[in-house]
Amino acid sequence: MIVYDLQCVNGHRFEGWFEDENVYKEQDKKALIACPVCHVSAVTRIPSTFGIKSTAHPSTGSVPVSVDSELAEFGRKVSEFIEKNFDNVGCGFTKEALKIHYGVVEPRNIRGTSTPEEEKVLKKEGIDFIKFPIPSNSEPEA
Repeated sequence: MIVYDLQCVNGHRFEGWFEDENVYKEQDKKALIACPVCHVSAVTRIPSTFGIKSTAHPSTGSVPVSVDSELAEFGRKVSEFIEKNFDNVGCGFTKEALKIHYGVVEPRNIRGTSTPEEEKVLKKEGIDFIKFPIPSNSEPEA
């Protein structure tokens, strides 16, 4: 299995997974590879940053911020935004999403939980949703 970084003519970047390079070339030649955002099949391979060696950080006595801590901070900010701007409907997420979709209640941002079966129902009804794991608060409460 090989993974290529790809970019469409509209500038959208995405990954493509292929059995090998020959399979990639064959699919590219037949225009079978399409951008997941705009569905354009004019795509090109772009250099992957995964295998590019970066320069070493100069020794300044301070420890550079790690990628892990930056991602953790981003996750916390997203979680805070969702908590402040979305109504928590708990396990009633699917019922509430269906009510909003069919105009029974006023549209609003909601968050909650759903089972895999409920998610199938939402997809079947054409309701878009995003699954976002909310990290638990590991800090002790005062």
